[in-house]
Amino acid sequence: MRMAFRSTFGCLWVAWHWRPIRNCHGRYCLVTSNSRLPVSALVPDTPATIYRVQTARDPVVVVEFEGGGLISYLREDGTLMHTLNTPEGFHRKLRQLGVDLEAGMSDS
Repeated sequence: MRMAFRSTFGCLWVAWHWRPIRNCHGRYCLVTSNSRLPVSALVPDTPATIYRVQTARDPVVVVEFEGGGLISYLREDGTLMHTLNTPEGFHRKLRQLGVDLEAGMSDS
């Protein structure tokens, strides 16, 4: 069982097993046998926002925190793919998806 902590890139990095996403500098995919692990298990103290964007086939769950952010994809079958991102990787991917955090909305 994981202990609660203040969500930061560094805390998530050491608490979970991540693998680099090929050709995506600053982005890492969670390696876990529990594909239904909720976002709240990773970042219990930070609110998440769900975006539905045309550029992703699945709803995108976004959490920004110190040192980067978490972008998770909620698949139709209820499983999730979680990605941990440095600030550069986080903002680059959000731009690609058409998600505007400051406006609190998405291009859908």
